[in-house]
Amino acid sequence: MFRSGYQGASVRDICAAAGAPQGSFTNHFRSKEAFTEEVLDQYFDYLKGLVSQALTDETRTPRQRLKRYLDIITDKLECDRWRIGCLIGDLSLEASSQSKRLRQRLDAIFQEWRSLFASCIAAAQSAGEVDSKFDATELAEFLLASWEGAILRMKVEQGPAALERFKTIVFETVFKVPGSFELGTRHRAAGIARRHSKQSARARSPGNQHRQAIGKKP
Repeated sequence: MFRSGYQGASVRDICAAAGAPQGSFTNHFRSKEAFTEEVLDQYFDYLKGLVSQALTDETRTPRQRLKRYLDIITDKLECDRWRIGCLIGDLSLEASSQSKRLRQRLDAIFQEWRSLFASCIAAAQSAGEVDSKFDATELAEFLLASWEGAILRMKVEQGPAALERFKTIVFETVFKVPGSFELGTRHRAAGIARRHSKQSARARSPGNQHRQAIGKKP
C-alpha cells in the first residue's frame, strides 16, 4: 500500500507480496477495507512508539521534544530515500472518500494522535516555552496537518527541503519562545545605545575637543 496505494493494491497483489494464497486472505478478512483498517492500526501502534520515544524524553524540555519527534520522522523518511511518506496521510487522501469505515478510523487516529501532541504543547506553554495565545489542541492540529503537507511535498521533490523548511519556520513563528524576538531586539538596541554613548563620550573628552580646536585654526 505504501508503493501502490489503496486503490492500486488489489487483494491479489497483497497476497502475492505476502506469499500467501488468496483463500487465506478471505479467511482472515471480510474485505480489503477490513484488511486496510488492520494495517492502519498496526502502523499507528508503530507511530505511537516513535511519539512516546520523543515526547516522554525527560532529558529534554517539552519544546525540544516536539522538535525531536520531527527529527526522528525525518530520519525514518531519509532511510526510504524520501519516496515513502506517512501511511495515515496517504490513506487520508486516497481512501477517506472511498470508504466511510476507513474515514471514521482515520478521524479517530488523528484525534488520538493530536491528543498526544496537545499534552506536550500544553506542557511547553506551562513552562513558558510556547505562547499560550492559542489552545494546545488547536496547535497540535495545526502541527500535524502542516507536517503531513510537508511530507507530501517531500514525496514530490524526493528530498528533505520541505521538511527542513517547515521545521525552521514553525519553530521561529508558531512555536518560538515567547519574548525571544523582543529580547533580541532589546539586546541589539542596548548594544547600539552603548556604542553611541561611547562615541559621544569620546567626542566630549578634553583631548578630542583640543584636537578639534587645533583643526579649526586657520
